[in-house]
Amino acid sequence: MVQAVPVKVEVAQLGRESVWDLDFQLPDPEDETISEPDFRQQVDSAWLICDRFDLQTDIWRGRILRAVRDREKKTGEGRGTGFLYWLNDREISKSQAYRWIELANSADTLLQSGQLEADAVDRFSKRAFVETAQSPPEVQQLVSESANRGDRITRREVRQVADEWTAMSSDLIPAEIKSKAADSSIPTGYLAPLVREMEKLPPVHQEALKEELVENPDLDTLKQVTSEAKQLAKYLSNATHVQAIEAQGVDLEQALEEALRLGCLNSAADLVNQAAQLEQTLAKLYTTWKRVARVSDRLYVDSGSSTPNLRSLLQAVAQLTGEVIQVELGNLQNSDSAQTIQVSIKGL
Repeated sequence: MVQAVPVKVEVAQLGRESVWDLDFQLPDPEDETISEPDFRQQVDSAWLICDRFDLQTDIWRGRILRAVRDREKKTGEGRGTGFLYWLNDREISKSQAYRWIELANSADTLLQSGQLEADAVDRFSKRAFVETAQSPPEVQQLVSESANRGDRITRREVRQVADEWTAMSSDLIPAEIKSKAADSSIPTGYLAPLVREMEKLPPVHQEALKEELVENPDLDTLKQVTSEAKQLAKYLSNATHVQAIEAQGVDLEQALEEALRLGCLNSAADLVNQAAQLEQTLAKLYTTWKRVARVSDRLYVDSGSSTPNLRSLLQAVAQLTGEVIQVELGNLQNSDSAQTIQVSIKGL
């Protein structure tokens, strides 16, 4: 049986300051008599203690910073310059300062609301506490109850609770699926990804996907509908950014319904995605072509007959700065496998 990592915490009073000395007895990494599970458990225990102290420290940093900021609001000029000077003296960025203040506000909100007991804060990892503070009130309540019972709270537990709450409270999940999730016939972990994808869709498509789930409330259909929702969202998002589609006035809704009917939604979504990437690549090609030509012209002016190798470089690159760019693909030594690509560009 592995014992918890011994920790010695000493507090020395130095004037108005307190010094905390954490003394861990870590396992010897070269000791082959310690099994891998035992080694991992001991270092994990030490890490959790550091994480807990880190969380408490950052909460108090936020409270201190909040006090400095609020003091200036009350007695200063109101422009925040004194607060910024205070941060600069301690080499703290403004964004970091407000992250700490936000963490302190979240901690105080959870504690003052009575959801979370003061000593239960130590049961959170830092990232888990931040994620809890950013969660909806219902998730905060559930996680706080778990911490108050003595459970160790990591980011994984917070996400699991958040996913379960999202799945069971969302109107996008049919009652038939919720009931099966409630009796564990369908793992709740599959519901949250579906909700996230369906939230990106217009109501008409949401209803169509919900009908599929009502007709076949099983795990395979749930996975399929999640995939379809993801492809639909990608299709609709990319289609609005393809100039070729917009210019032709294509009826996206009708095209989407036809792709769904034929069972080729994935291909349609991939086509639109590739078209969007192609247009973006062409735009990037043009700007890069202009930049190469501009730099070449500047370098040509700066060089002269005394730099023959530099002039040779410019001559070699010249084939990429004209209106026709030519590139050889494949093995240049083997003419059968080589392929010449030519692109005509006309600058406006």
